[in-house]
Amino acid sequence: MIDTQDILSVLKHVVEPSSGRDIVRLSWIRNLKVSDDTISFMLLLGDPTLPFAGVVKSECEKALRAAYPTVRLSIEQDSPMIGLGDDFKIDGKAVADGPGSGVTNIIAVASGKGGVGKSTVATNLAVTLAAQGYSVGLADVDIYGPSIPTMFGLETAKPRVSPERKIIPLEKYGVKLLSMGFLVDPEKAVIWRGPMVTSAVKQFLSDTQWGDLDFLLLDLPPGTGDIQLTIVQTVPLNGAVIVSTPQRVALADARKGIGMFDQVNVPVLGVVENMAYFSPPELPEKRYYLFGKGGARALAEELDVHFLGEIPLVEAIRTNGDEGTPVVTDPSQESTKVFNKVALDLVAQVELRNAVRDATQKIDILHR
Repeated sequence: MIDTQDILSVLKHVVEPSSGRDIVRLSWIRNLKVSDDTISFMLLLGDPTLPFAGVVKSECEKALRAAYPTVRLSIEQDSPMIGLGDDFKIDGKAVADGPGSGVTNIIAVASGKGGVGKSTVATNLAVTLAAQGYSVGLADVDIYGPSIPTMFGLETAKPRVSPERKIIPLEKYGVKLLSMGFLVDPEKAVIWRGPMVTSAVKQFLSDTQWGDLDFLLLDLPPGTGDIQLTIVQTVPLNGAVIVSTPQRVALADARKGIGMFDQVNVPVLGVVENMAYFSPPELPEKRYYLFGKGGARALAEELDVHFLGEIPLVEAIRTNGDEGTPVVTDPSQESTKVFNKVALDLVAQVELRNAVRDATQKIDILHR
């Protein structure tokens, strides 16, 4: 049986010349299906007027026949229809009241409970993806407890507003950034009721000049409350990443987080186990499992969810986060290598999800 990820690896050699990006990264491959003797998929072009649109199908056929000379190919070609309304996602991009048509993948980074390092993981994943050559945005939608300003060393920074009245995100380490922490006095608590929080989150997503992004990561607050529901009602997420630590009390809440996304038909792209083990600097080969061993991996296997990897408990992750220099900015750190592997795996899961699953739609929640 031919593996779908192997097919996507072949199709990555088909590059759209004007952007320099391959058709998998552009999310042009849809409804990919593989049988013993047939590979079939839809080519959904973002812009059918591009000169490349006339040859992309034949380029795909050429690449696939070189890799699989005896396999039958069934490739259809289409382009997004205009005027479908704001409940649709086309060409892997959110439309209407979402972040804008230039955003290809919107990924929620979530946790069932606080204190598991969700914002740390989101920050280092965003910086890692940018270092790997992707255009990345990070929206801190934890309205009550924003962490991104501290982790990027931007506590006193303020975003500007464009002539079109759009918020212009700040940028550091190649990542476009927006957080409630940039907009309010850091010494004062945000004491808002649910409707005000909902309005703020919607403005973050629709009134920000994100530009063209491969990935927009949403750093969600812990739990399964108003903000999470607002997100799935406002934008069609490509998927979610669940962050947990290994101990039972965290895993119980991580299970609820996975269940929430399952109920609203948002695929969970993977689970990250943070603070998985501790290795003393003088004994790097030793591993001490302070919070239990492999709990998040076991939960992922039980729920048939992909496991993205283990992040060690390392002092540099904490100190760098406090100092506003994410640990992955230091290539000598072992944690940087770990985050690189997790980011590569996440990209592969996103590409596979986009190719084989229907696009996620915004949902209407009738009862809470």
